Amino acid sequence: MDKVTVIPFEKLNSGFIDDEYIPKGKDEYYLREMQAKKAIRTRSGWRHLTARELEILVKNNNMSDNWDHVLVSDPFDPSLVSGNNFHGLVRIGAISHNVLQYHDLRLPIGITNCNIVNCDIGNNVAMHEVHYIANYIIGDQCILFNIQEITTTNHAKFGNGIVKKGEPEEVRVQIELMNESGERAILPFDGIITADAYMWAKYIDDEILQQRLKEITQNTVDDRRGYYGTIGRSTVIKNTLIIKDAKIGEHCYIKGASKIKNVTINSSEKEPSQIGEGCILVNGIVGYGCHIFYSITAIRFVIGNNSNLKYGARLINSFMGDNSTISCCEVLNNLIFPSHEQHHNNSFLISSVVMGQSNIAAGATLGSNHNSRTADGEIQAGRGFWPGLCASVKHNSRFASYTLLSKADYPAELDIQLPFSLVNNNSRTNELEVMPAFWWMYNMFALARNTDKYQKRDKRITKVQHIEFDTYAPDTMEEVILGRKLLEIFTAKAWYRSQGTDFGKMSTKTLRETGKKLLNGDPSTVHALDIFGDRMEKSKRNCRILKAYEAYHAYGDMLIHYGVRNVIAYIEDHNISHFKEVAKELGKNHRRQKVWINLGGQIMMEKDLDHIRADINSGILDKWKEIHKRYDEIWKRYPTDKQSHAYLSLCYLLESQNLTEKQWKEMMRRSIEIQQYICDQVHDSRNKDYTNPFRHITTRNEEEFKKLYGEINDIGFVRQTQEATADYIKKVEAML
Repeated sequence: MDKVTVIPFEKLNSGFIDDEYIPKGKDEYYLREMQAKKAIRTRSGWRHLTARELEILVKNNNMSDNWDHVLVSDPFDPSLVSGNNFHGLVRIGAISHNVLQYHDLRLPIGITNCNIVNCDIGNNVAMHEVHYIANYIIGDQCILFNIQEITTTNHAKFGNGIVKKGEPEEVRVQIELMNESGERAILPFDGIITADAYMWAKYIDDEILQQRLKEITQNTVDDRRGYYGTIGRSTVIKNTLIIKDAKIGEHCYIKGASKIKNVTINSSEKEPSQIGEGCILVNGIVGYGCHIFYSITAIRFVIGNNSNLKYGARLINSFMGDNSTISCCEVLNNLIFPSHEQHHNNSFLISSVVMGQSNIAAGATLGSNHNSRTADGEIQAGRGFWPGLCASVKHNSRFASYTLLSKADYPAELDIQLPFSLVNNNSRTNELEVMPAFWWMYNMFALARNTDKYQKRDKRITKVQHIEFDTYAPDTMEEVILGRKLLEIFTAKAWYRSQGTDFGKMSTKTLRETGKKLLNGDPSTVHALDIFGDRMEKSKRNCRILKAYEAYHAYGDMLIHYGVRNVIAYIEDHNISHFKEVAKELGKNHRRQKVWINLGGQIMMEKDLDHIRADINSGILDKWKEIHKRYDEIWKRYPTDKQSHAYLSLCYLLESQNLTEKQWKEMMRRSIEIQQYICDQVHDSRNKDYTNPFRHITTRNEEEFKKLYGEINDIGFVRQTQEATADYIKKVEAML
């Protein structure tokens, strides 16, 4: 434990940087000068006090160990500075006889009752009752009121996972994502996005990549000692206890925070961030436009742009992607992609990668470790993951996109590779039940609204992380294709089992051919079978597949819906008049790219990510900005990549190398029927809330019910879907 020691008085305001870390010909303020020029613009530069100004300052109970080190800028009104202690080089910008207002707080411009050590204070700052502030540069028009301590050390890293000159490796801050073992640890840095974090944490077997990313991050941030903390212009900080080694952006609002240490808080006039009462932020990065308040604790963390952390939440060793909200819960050792929602006090998420557009319900306990002797398990959940109330899931588990878990204590590890499924633990029959394509068949309102909802919630102005919001994209559609193959195999096994035939030595091809015939034949034959999935739960009990026939065809309809819409988009984008041109261009590869990576929200082909990794390893990409630029290049061509994949998915469905014009027209006609189905199901699935008699029992009459819930046709998204369907049908019929 450190002890209280006595040091010479002059050490109070000098020796910020040890002599060995000051370049030859420089002084300890050389980095400060560089920072101050960017942060504070004075009309006439800094000057010494006049005799009259010094006299007024002394009369106003100001003290300094050396008044020659107190510099000011014009205009300067010394009557507005009182009760302060100045130590070291303190420079004060223009001070005028005016008031700064923020919400209902009004404070006069000036400096009163503060202890100030080696600081630059911008123009027209209201700084009152700051009990101790050292080594900070404060921008223009800031309000600092009733703060206990603001300090910067000479080795401040502002949340970046680097080491400064002369520091041991042990002090480096890392974030242990996805697993409590620490083997997937990454180094945070200002500007990191979920794509970076996933590539870093996932490909731990690529040792060269791991070393290169560490080197790139270390080189991203200047490792020289002596940078001052900064508070951007028009920032308001009030009633706060401790701020240490923090870089705070412009127009930020901090009120009542308990502790902010080793943190960068990004904020701007267009995307201001807010930190509220009782918050503790230690070792992390906060993105633009974030709202963090009401007694949260965040330690070793990254919070993406336009995200909210509130109401007592605990975010530890975790990365929270853009457009996300977490409150009232415990989140440990996670990598969370954009558009994540987790609102309830008793939910728990540990050691997982959750790939966005997800929602964790109350009472969900995801990642209980009591099935292992060590804390080293993890969960991988695709886009749209939604565990229901009080769902308990063990490590290790994996879930395809848009998996919905019903309320249950799942007794064993799960591997659900059928997307858009409803999973249920049937305790009465002691079976795991999986209904593939549940969302498409029974919850279309939520599924169809998904893309629109997340696009509207994306309020980011700073968009470094690219995000695919479309439900039907190459990643999910490849899961759908795999789901059809699995249903063919499961159905074939059920058929042979019912016939007493041994299928143990049959090839996958034979099983799929049998299953395909059954699933494209008489539905009553399939309905009569007991169909079970393989390796979906680490147990000896059955995993029953529900509505396999309906799900198989629902998957097919999804592929047609996805394929036709994207091919039409290609035709419109390129003003194509003959379908042969489409087949020639989109079908020229003849081979569908089967592996797509959800890289933090951006969907790309695995070969593109492999190319990025190879270029990082070889040194071609040696800066994070260059890596992000490569993401941008891939994103620009993604629409065409997606359209090509959509076309080849239709080819797969029709078992054709290329589509004929006749087949294309058949697909378009079928897409009209599917779009009408979507429209009807959006209405009908939402209308259940209006026809359910129990929805009416708390209202006196129909008028009260309508006033409370409105009418089905008044719901904006229902009406929007009906209009979009009419437009789509009209467009496709014109093309036909």
